[in-house]
Amino acid sequence: MNSKERNTDVFFLPLIAIVLGLALGAIIMLLGGYDPIAAYLALLNKAFGSMYNFGETIRQITPLILTGLAVAFAFRTGLFNIGAEGQFLVGSLASLYVGVEWTFLPTVLHAAAAVAAGALAGAFWGALVGYAKAKRGVHEVITSIMLNWIALFFVNYMVKTFFLPAGQQRSVAVAETSYLNIPFVTELFSNARLSFGFVIALLCAVFFHYYLFRTKGGFELRAVGFNRHAAQYAGMNVNGGIVRAMAISGAFAGIAGAVEVLGVFHYQSVLTVSPGYGFQGIAVAMIGGTAAFGTVLGAVLMGILTFGAAGMKFGANVPPELVNIVIALIIFFLAASGIIKPVTRWFRGRKQRKEAA
Repeated sequence: MNSKERNTDVFFLPLIAIVLGLALGAIIMLLGGYDPIAAYLALLNKAFGSMYNFGETIRQITPLILTGLAVAFAFRTGLFNIGAEGQFLVGSLASLYVGVEWTFLPTVLHAAAAVAAGALAGAFWGALVGYAKAKRGVHEVITSIMLNWIALFFVNYMVKTFFLPAGQQRSVAVAETSYLNIPFVTELFSNARLSFGFVIALLCAVFFHYYLFRTKGGFELRAVGFNRHAAQYAGMNVNGGIVRAMAISGAFAGIAGAVEVLGVFHYQSVLTVSPGYGFQGIAVAMIGGTAAFGTVLGAVLMGILTFGAAGMKFGANVPPELVNIVIALIIFFLAASGIIKPVTRWFRGRKQRKEAA
């Protein structure tokens, strides 16, 4: 298979998986006695039926882009980051601290510092995973899962100890100077919780692609991921590359946590369970083929499905859990790509036959 065919598969495999997932989801709805057309229309109406809903859909998409980029970046460098959830949480805590305590900064600088704090905290949490793998050979899946739970309990402890008003289950609010919200944009979308975080997420996707494919450092990370022994033979710092890759991956997830605190809630709750954005990021990265802009599109799909699920219940009386079945089916077809690769080969053969004729 040449490079052109590989690029075609990267585009068409997720697309075919999405179509098959939606189609099988429709069949399951029919078997359950529901109208799939009404369900999907209700889903789209919930996601795009008003400016408020449109803004909330974008709000839902934003952290998914960032956690998806976190997973995709690690995967591109030969690592599997299941710790985006923990990196998300420590990023939210760091941004909360800066947002509450650094009130001496002016508006733009305060927000920038709070986002940077979230990125650094996430990078540190990711670097711990990279260090354990590089220096001790501990698999990143094990350490990242363990650090997810440590992050959850650590963040809850810090919020309860330093930021929690008496009798409340959420922290004090961050200062308005650290908000990522833009007033006229908020008004345009009927007070939806839309923020500058969406632009930050898109810029992170641009950075992902540029750094990984246009810089020497990115080439080294990809080389380490492809064959660490060959990279070491070529004189590259393999252990340093592993730590750096996990740090950058964690920074994306940490920014996601910062965006949620500074642009959506403006406080941090005491959590009984993790919010789940880090785990959803795995699905987003898979749907996007672990490519930067593919991940953005994967987050758009996931955001529309998850936010629009409520519309299925109220608009078509369809259980919103069926959306999870659709998402699971899409991921299944992506994971079992051997099922749908013959379809792409058939399309390629048909095109070649037409060109030959």
